[in-house]
Amino acid sequence: MLMPTASSALRRMLEQWFDARDIKPLIVAEFDDRALMKAFGEASAGIFTSPTAVEDDVVAKYGGRVIGRTRDISESFYAISAERRIKHPAVSVITDAARSELFSTT
Repeated sequence: MLMPTASSALRRMLEQWFDARDIKPLIVAEFDDRALMKAFGEASAGIFTSPTAVEDDVVAKYGGRVIGRTRDISESFYAISAERRIKHPAVSVITDAARSELFSTT
């Protein structure tokens, strides 16, 4: 298994999830960088986790294949801006798309 480093919140959630199911993955590498982890996955070095929101991208770009899903683990993503109201038209379009497509709860 290709895993995030032990200091990451995702790693702690994964370890708790595995422990609750008595799963003991063989960890072959640890990564701070998701893109590097995906590249190792693409080279068949192991399996890795990825958010459902980018699943299609991972399959298309890295030749990944979904082998399972869970709703028991989730991550938070934040967009931080110095402006209270987004004024730039391109940033506004990206923000609106993220709200409606990536982070919908349907």
